[in-house]
Amino acid sequence: MENTAHIVTPRGDHTQTIILLNGRDSIASEFAEEFFESQASDDRTLPEIFPTTRWVFPTSKIRNSARFETPMSQWFDMWSVESHLEKNEIQIDGLRESVKEILDLIRTEAALISPDRIILGGISQGCATAIHTLLYGGIRLGGFIGLSSWLPFEPEIATTMANNKAWSMVGDRLHYSPKMLNTPTDQAEKTPILPGLRSTSVLETPVFLSHSRDDDVVPIANGKKLSTTLENLGMAVSWKLYEDGGHWVNEPQGVDDIVSFIRVVESSSTKR
Repeated sequence: MENTAHIVTPRGDHTQTIILLNGRDSIASEFAEEFFESQASDDRTLPEIFPTTRWVFPTSKIRNSARFETPMSQWFDMWSVESHLEKNEIQIDGLRESVKEILDLIRTEAALISPDRIILGGISQGCATAIHTLLYGGIRLGGFIGLSSWLPFEPEIATTMANNKAWSMVGDRLHYSPKMLNTPTDQAEKTPILPGLRSTSVLETPVFLSHSRDDDVVPIANGKKLSTTLENLGMAVSWKLYEDGGHWVNEPQGVDDIVSFIRVVESSSTKR
């Protein structure tokens, strides 16, 4: 079982980096291979369309499954993917550890290219981990791409927003702060999560989310709640719903939409 990131280097000058997290019970190389087989309407794959992109696929660790009583590849343990709120206390430790690992990866990649040229994302549990990483890191990236996913601890996050509160990870557990994400006061009172990376608010990171009606793993309602909660936080979210595609990327329209989103991110970073 691999324990390092699967990296596909750019052909030519390095213009952007895309970090994508695999789903549960998968590994980085497997996810990358299958993802790169997905084709746009012109029959090209994403590496063919974006040859100067550095693709980084971190892999999740092997963690014991409390429900199945066996080790498996997962970013955090959970009782049910379909009902992600069930026994969600078992998610905390793994989620905390994985968020820190991805933040370390972002630091490494940001030494090679500006954060506004880095896109973070993932599929299923990988996306769920990545969105927590984005919000907790507090740094505006070029964009976020989420496929067939949900927002862990969504009810708690939605409830605290109404009281001008935001979640944070402190020590070994999720905690809630009385201040909104990434406010100047909050940043001044604690050590930055990503020291040395200066940026505007994380909430300015554009988001692309997609889901298919025939997804038999993660209910559409969970993906829609993810989209709605991020919108309520003030983020600009492009939500795409497809008739088919299963628990994967819709082809070719879904790939076309990802391409369009990445091109907008490229254009925005060029103007800065």
